[in-house]
Amino acid sequence: MASSVACCVCVVGTRPEAIKLAPIIKLLARTPWAKPVTVTTGQQSDLLDNTLCGFGIQTDVGIPYETPLDLGSNLARIIERLDQTFQRIGPQIVIAQGDTTTALAACMAAFYRRIPFVHVEAGLRSGELNSPYPEEYHRRMIAISAAINCAPTERAAQNLINEKVSRDTIHVTGNTVIDALLQTARAKPPIPAQFPKGDKTILLTTHRRESFGQPMREALSAVRSFLDANPDVSVFFPVHPNPTARDVAVDVLGSHPQAVLNPALSYRDLVASMQKSWVVLTDSGGLQEEAPALGKPVLILRDSTERPEMVEAGAARIVGTRRASVIGALSELAQSSATYQRMARPAFPYGKGNSAGRIVGLLPSIL
Repeated sequence: MASSVACCVCVVGTRPEAIKLAPIIKLLARTPWAKPVTVTTGQQSDLLDNTLCGFGIQTDVGIPYETPLDLGSNLARIIERLDQTFQRIGPQIVIAQGDTTTALAACMAAFYRRIPFVHVEAGLRSGELNSPYPEEYHRRMIAISAAINCAPTERAAQNLINEKVSRDTIHVTGNTVIDALLQTARAKPPIPAQFPKGDKTILLTTHRRESFGQPMREALSAVRSFLDANPDVSVFFPVHPNPTARDVAVDVLGSHPQAVLNPALSYRDLVASMQKSWVVLTDSGGLQEEAPALGKPVLILRDSTERPEMVEAGAARIVGTRRASVIGALSELAQSSATYQRMARPAFPYGKGNSAGRIVGLLPSIL
């Protein structure tokens, strides 16, 4: 490693990326040999800025958000802007997280500039190229050229090995979302004022592209029917700002007296809501990882998951979006204390909060 300070560009496009990269950015800022530079692409501009601010992180370079484009045009735009940014800044390392268009663009732009790329949360696989779409494709592509693949679990590392990714690049680090979660939970954030009273509140989130349309409508209609049959249960639903998701949420649950629809929460409020919730019903990848660490059962509104560790640990269950499956899973948790207690045991397959340190410790090897 050279004796000079290394510029480490962290590229962030969405709120989950901000949450998972924040522990790394903050640790790099305290590391004598490193200078973190936070670059945002504006995939979720308002959510992103607020989330970074909540961790005490400011954007150093912001790529302006333009009129929503199709996937291919958006990828090309972000690559072009990142290439210009890398040319101007001259980073020694580029770091990105996950499987978004931003992560793929950062990887490609770094590769073309011959800058070592670090992939945080590498090796997640659903086994189905189109589910989730297009994320499964993105993460397979990223693994090929990453200088360091930070796999959250041994299973994720084995997925990479099975795909013939160079073993020298693969390291099991845990998942930085647990770093962020436990740091936030230890601060004992107050419960949001809008959170329903009572002991049985479902924390509900749904926003994934493959859920849009009839799948989302059917899942939310199932929740509505479950509420009708269970007057002691409430729903707290932080609604994603995407109009496609928001409109269905308002149409199906907006008028229900047991449902509270709320704008997207700060991460602090989200953690407090998870701590207070009875069950988490979600298609979010991040919540699948976080809620079990807090001892909250998770029902996954998807047909498959790239995070099978939580299902195998008994802390999560795949229910899909079909009405009968959603109602059946919720009813079982409501009626069987044994099932609930079994799923409510805290699970930590992604580490116990030291992943950022492991990842930063690997960086000197590629300088």
